[in-house]
Amino acid sequence: MTRLTLTLLAVALVAACSSTPREAARAPADDTGVEWRLASTPLASARTAGEGADAFLRGMRALCGRAFEGRVEVDTPATPDSPFDGKPLVMHVRECKDGAARVPFHVGDDRSRTWVFTRTPDGLRLKHDHRHADGSPDALTMYGGDTARGAMHVDGRLRLEFPVDAESIAVFQAEGRTASLTNTWAVELGQGTFVYELARPNGRLFRVVFDLTRPVTPPPLPWGAAPSP
Repeated sequence: MTRLTLTLLAVALVAACSSTPREAARAPADDTGVEWRLASTPLASARTAGEGADAFLRGMRALCGRAFEGRVEVDTPATPDSPFDGKPLVMHVRECKDGAARVPFHVGDDRSRTWVFTRTPDGLRLKHDHRHADGSPDALTMYGGDTARGAMHVDGRLRLEFPVDAESIAVFQAEGRTASLTNTWAVELGQGTFVYELARPNGRLFRVVFDLTRPVTPPPLPWGAAPSP
């Protein structure tokens, strides 16, 4: 092998080695990966209720179209014959618009639940849209509340809390659901997880944690939902 050939080979090897880091620096290994897309949203800087609402909705847009499996992390006191026991729990970030997101929550074959997040002038609103299999609204539906204080950060996750509102209290009273009159719901987003929580002052705590690092096949449409255009 001639000296010229050796020199050209060495130059080619150096060029090949030096191009790899530049390609890696230009984009992440999987620039459509959920963790990278979620990490690119400025969740940690949110402090006020408005900042928290905007950061949360940006995070939902980063996850839009994807579905994720969860597990019950806390159920205290334990719910007798819980409908969540032994069932696949899947959230589907199905609709994401400016100032709003709809997230169906599937419990096994039960497609009755959808979380509805809406930006308000002061923060974020959470409502629970409950439907029957024929698409008609359940008697207990569209209950929830608005953020009552600024965003918090727990273990690196953005946390927003939603105390029960007056409209929901009236619905619960009409349906004899007195235990729900002191509900506070919460969501947490970040660190590769999404958390849905229900808490009451009497010690009731229910938390479902979803793994955002492993998308799953999106489930069928929630009951009552029209196909996306």
